[in-house]
Amino acid sequence: MTGRLRAPTGRYGGRSAEERKAERRDRFLAAALQLFGAAPGYRATTIAALSEAAGLSTRQFYEEFRTLEDVLAALHLQVNDNSEQAVLAAFEAARDLPLTERVTAFFRAYADSVTADPRRIRITFVEIVGVSARLEEQRLARRARWVDLICAEARAAAARGEAADRDYRLAATAFIGSVNGLLHDWSAGWVDATLDEVVDELVRQLLGILRPPDRRP
Repeated sequence: MTGRLRAPTGRYGGRSAEERKAERRDRFLAAALQLFGAAPGYRATTIAALSEAAGLSTRQFYEEFRTLEDVLAALHLQVNDNSEQAVLAAFEAARDLPLTERVTAFFRAYADSVTADPRRIRITFVEIVGVSARLEEQRLARRARWVDLICAEARAAAARGEAADRDYRLAATAFIGSVNGLLHDWSAGWVDATLDEVVDELVRQLLGILRPPDRRP
C-alpha cells in the first residue's frame, strides 16, 4: 500500500507539545501575577479575564488548571521557590563568613527577591491568606520550610560556638511571623523606612535570638 500516513511528530512551529504546554502555563501565571498581585486582585478576577490577559482561551485554561485557586496555588509556590533559591545561593556564598555577615546575606537575598516586584509581596502576604483550607495548609507548609531554614542556620551557628545551643523552633516560628508582618507593612507604606533599614532590623532581631544578652560573644 502506497501513500502511508506518517506518524505525528508532536512538533508544531519547531516546538513540542510539552514546550507549548509549558509556555501556556507560564503565560497564565504571568497574567495571574498581574491580576492577582496588582489589580483587581485574586477574588475579583474571573477565568475569562485571566485568559484574556494571557492572550489565551478559556478552553486552554482548563487544559492547564481546574480552577483559579489552582493558579493562585501555583503562583504562590513559584514566588516562594524563587526566594528560597536566592537565599540558599546566598547561604552557600557566605558559608565561611562570620555569623552577622551570614545572617545579613540571608535577609538581603530574601528581601531583594520578594520585594523586587510588589506583586510578589501581595501574592505571598495578602492574596493567599484565608482563601481556603487547602491554601492555608500550603501557606503554613511554606512558612514551616522557612522555619526549618532558620533552625538549620541556628544549629550551624551553635556548632561554631557563635550561638547558644538550644532548640530554636519556637523562636524561629515567632521570628518568621515578624518577618512576614514587617515586610508586608513596609510594602504597604505603613513603615517609614528604607529596605536597608528593614533588613538591618531583621538582622538585629535574629542576632538577638541567637545571641541572648546574658551570653558572651
